[in-house]
Order: sequence, then C-alpha cells, then structure tokens
Amino acid sequence: MITNFFIPELNNHDVQELGFQQDGATCHTARATIDLLKDTFGDRLISRFGPVNWPPRSCDLTPLDYFLWGCVKSLVYADKPQTLDHLEDNIRRVIADIRPRML
Repeated sequence: MITNFFIPELNNHDVQELGFQQDGATCHTARATIDLLKDTFGDRLISRFGPVNWPPRSCDLTPLDYFLWGCVKSLVYADKPQTLDHLEDNIRRVIADIRPRML
C-alpha cells in the first residue's frame, strides 16, 4: 500500500515539509517498511525504529491514533467497500473531507 498508493499519492502534492507518524505495530516497523519510509521522509519520520521514536501513550500523539484514525476508519468502512478501488476512493474522499476544525 505504501509503495503502490501512498507514495504515488504524495507525489501529487507539495509535501516537502510533511512529517509522517505511525504507531509501533509490528507490521508498521518491519525493516523494509522503515527503510522505505526513511528514504521518503528522512528525519521527519516518527515511528518505532525510526529517526524520531514513537512515544507510546503520548498525551500529545495518542489523540491522533485514537480519535482521528478511529473516525477516518469508521467513515472509510461505512459502506463496506468490496474492492480495492472502492476502498481507495473512500480513503481519498474521507481524508479530503477532514477540516481544520476537526483537527
């Protein structure tokens, strides 16, 4: 997903100052994943085994992990997407609809 969807999507936007944050889930911290994200984000990667270590249970970062992603996930899966294209369309739509007030 990172290689085939996320990074190509990033290339459509000006994200030179964008940081990337992820939790410490095992699949998120595989060496290949971390290496790919380091190549893409450099020292702007917040992740377990990344240049900026993920601080578990951080009062600053936990709301993103629980509130924002929980909200996004519930909206993405609301209509039970049955294909990858449908899922990707939902992700794009839901992310595009996030407003600064929510953040």
